Amino acid sequence: MGTKLYVGNLGYGIGDSDLEALFSTYGSVRSAQVIKDRETGRSKGFGFVEMDNGQAGQAAISALNGKEVEGRAIVVNEARPKEEGGGRGGFGGRGRGGFGGGKRY
Repeated sequence: MGTKLYVGNLGYGIGDSDLEALFSTYGSVRSAQVIKDRETGRSKGFGFVEMDNGQAGQAAISALNGKEVEGRAIVVNEARPKEEGGGRGGFGGRGRGGFGGGKRY
């Protein structure tokens, strides 16, 4: 079974093929995807890499977490499963702000 890794703090010039090349040193890469903004098409500075097995994934985490790539120390760890329900985290819904709220007197 494959291992899915989260890769953060990527330089904006890094594309899918660059990510795949970086991780292929540590094992077979099933997929490598830099997440892009839907409206602008620019990188959001993070992505996901799926390795063929857990050993390759752990080797990549050990070797690459904190490594400087294009002047930035990248973050590599095991990806967490997506939250159920499609929520955007603990900041309330759109238009509510999510900071403070309620009466202050």
